Formats: sequence, C-alpha cells, structure tokens
Amino acid sequence: MAAAPGAFADEVSSLNQNASYSTPTGSNSLSPLSSQQPATDNDGGAKSFLSGMAGKAGDVVVGALNMIGVRYRWGGNTPDSGLDCSGFVRYVFQDTLGMALPRRAEEMSRVGEKVRVSDLKPGDLVFFNTMRRTFSHVGIYIGDNKFVHSPSTGSTIRVDDMDSGYWEKRFTGARRIETSYQDGEDLRKRVNASIGGNQ
Repeated sequence: MAAAPGAFADEVSSLNQNASYSTPTGSNSLSPLSSQQPATDNDGGAKSFLSGMAGKAGDVVVGALNMIGVRYRWGGNTPDSGLDCSGFVRYVFQDTLGMALPRRAEEMSRVGEKVRVSDLKPGDLVFFNTMRRTFSHVGIYIGDNKFVHSPSTGSTIRVDDMDSGYWEKRFTGARRIETSYQDGEDLRKRVNASIGGNQ
C-alpha cells in the first residue's frame, strides 16, 4: 500500500513515546500553527513538517498527535474518560475544527469525499474492517503511510503503519473531510442528510 510521500516517519515513534495530552498552556485546545514557535533543532522534523501542512489538515494532525497515550474506552467521548476509535476522531475534529462528525465509524465513512489510497493526505480518515464490518474502525492519516487511532481495550491512542500486515489486509477506504466542508454548520447538515437525520 503506497500513499503519497512526504510526511515524517522517524519523528512519529518519538512522538508516540513523548507526546502527552496537555499543551504548554495546560489546556487541550490548540493554537493555530502560524502562531506557534518555529521549529528548533531539538524538535526534530515533526514541527517543520507540520508547519508546512495545509491549515485545517495540520490542525487535525496536531490534535490527533496530542491524544497519543490517552486510554481506549469503548463508547468513550472525552480524553479524561477514554476514547474509542470513532470517539477519538470525532473529538479531534470537534476540538480542532469545530466540526461535529457522526459518532460511529460506519457513519463517518459516508461523510466527505472518497479518497484513493494513492491520494491520501494528512488529516484524511482511514477505515478498516476489524470486526467483520466493512467500516468498523477509523483513524486519522498523518502521512508516510502512518495513522493515529485508538485501537482496542487495554491499549492507548498510538501511531501505526498502514503497511503492517494486520492493517494493510483490513484497510477498506478513506475519506477527506476538511476540503468538503467550509464550516461546522454545513458539515452538520450534510452529515444529517447522509445518515437520514431530520435536522
């Protein structure tokens, strides 16, 4: 499975080990990338990479990476209580972009535009069949064939490689959200329409 080149590979493992949920200000909200300090030699290449990423997608990736280490909890909706895969994705999009995505992975698979694996970009949603359902697991693509997700009971949010045997065999598709919807209200209306909501 070869995706578009260009993200950081070496830094992901160190982010996986060193990232925490809180930001320097102690809150879980993110400041725009343009207002952050420029990358230094101590930052590795991750901040340099992220600063060049398109605005909304960059915010989503930073938000996802800030969740590394948060424990998995089935049905969980907040970092304090724990997050399952779709709760994690929903939380990141709500926290970083103010977008209210559907709650379940299967519902998320109908939002945004379909993306071929060769056209994946950071911030895209990636879907997997982990429970004999086509869209039973979801994560956020961060580039270089890597994605952030909340895998299963007993684990924490982490970065995994889409080329690993387990994930490669179970990959079922991808969607791009941020280019399809300019504001949260537009997204909410389209989501409700696609899942048969009456709002």
